[in-house]
Amino acid sequence: MAEAALDDVFIDDITFPAADGYLLGATLFLPRGAKRNAVLINSATAVPRKIYKGFASYLARRGCAVLTYDYRGIGDSRQKSLTGYNQPRSLVGFKASMSDWAALDATAAVAWMRERYKDLPLGYVGHSFGGQALGLLANNTEVARALLIAAQAGYWKLMASPERYRVYAMLNLIGLPLTRILGYAPGWSGLGEDLPKGVFEQWAGWVMSPRYLFDDRNLAALQNFPRYKGAMRALCLADDPWATKPAVELLCSGYVSAKPEILTVAPADVGAASIGHFGLFRPEHRDSLWRGAAEWLQATE
Repeated sequence: MAEAALDDVFIDDITFPAADGYLLGATLFLPRGAKRNAVLINSATAVPRKIYKGFASYLARRGCAVLTYDYRGIGDSRQKSLTGYNQPRSLVGFKASMSDWAALDATAAVAWMRERYKDLPLGYVGHSFGGQALGLLANNTEVARALLIAAQAGYWKLMASPERYRVYAMLNLIGLPLTRILGYAPGWSGLGEDLPKGVFEQWAGWVMSPRYLFDDRNLAALQNFPRYKGAMRALCLADDPWATKPAVELLCSGYVSAKPEILTVAPADVGAASIGHFGLFRPEHRDSLWRGAAEWLQATE
C-alpha cells in the first residue's frame, strides 16, 4: 500500500516482473504534485535498494517519478523461506549472474518505467554495477540521460593501493573457495549481502581481467554499449578506492556513441570529510551533490 511520506512524497513498495517473469521487489516514489521526469535508480553489487531511499525521495519531491528495485537474489528480490518464519531462502542452487541482472532485471525496469511514464523523459542513475549495466541493455535507447555514480570498469589493478590487494585476496583466497564450498557467496565474507554463486563468479572473473567486462568473450550483450546515445555524466569520487578515475574512464570508453562527461568530486569540494564509494547517498549531501544530480537529470538540453 502507498504510504504518505515526508517532503510531499508518496512511497509505495511494489513488485514487478523481470523479463523472465521473476518477481522483483521495488519501491515507487511519487511527487504529490505534477510529474516532470521519470528516474530509474540501479543499485551497486550486493547493495539493497533501501540505501537509495533518501535520494529517491529527494528526486520525487522535485517532481520525479522514481523507481528503485533489488536485483534477483538481493533484498526483497530474494525469495522467502518455506518454513513460515519469513526468513530469506537459501541461495544454494539459485541461478543468476551479473549479466542476468542486466538482461532480465534492469532491462525490465527500464521497460516498466517507459510503459507507465511514456510521456516523461527517462533518467537513469547507475551506482557502480548499475552504471555498467546500462551498456548491456538492449533497450538503453529508451534512456534520455544517464548519471553514473562511482561506476567503473573494476579491474583490481585500477583500484587504489592497498585496497586492490585486499580485494584480490577477498575474491581469490576467500570468496571463490567459500562460494564453491557453500554454493553461494556469503555476505559475512566482506561483501555486505549474500550473492548467488553465478553472480560472484562472473564478477570475480571480470575483476581479474584488465578490461573488466569488456574482456568477457561470452558476454554477447556488450554489443549494446554503442546503442546508448543519450546524455551521460559520470561522477568520480576522489576518495573512492574502487572507482578510481582510470577505472571510471575505462568504463566510459565503452559508451562510444555518447560523450561521457567525467566529473571528479573531492570531499573538500562539498565540505565533507569523506565520500567514498557509497557516501554520495548520505542525506548530508542533500544541498550539494543531490541538488547537482537532480538539476542535471532534469535538464532539458
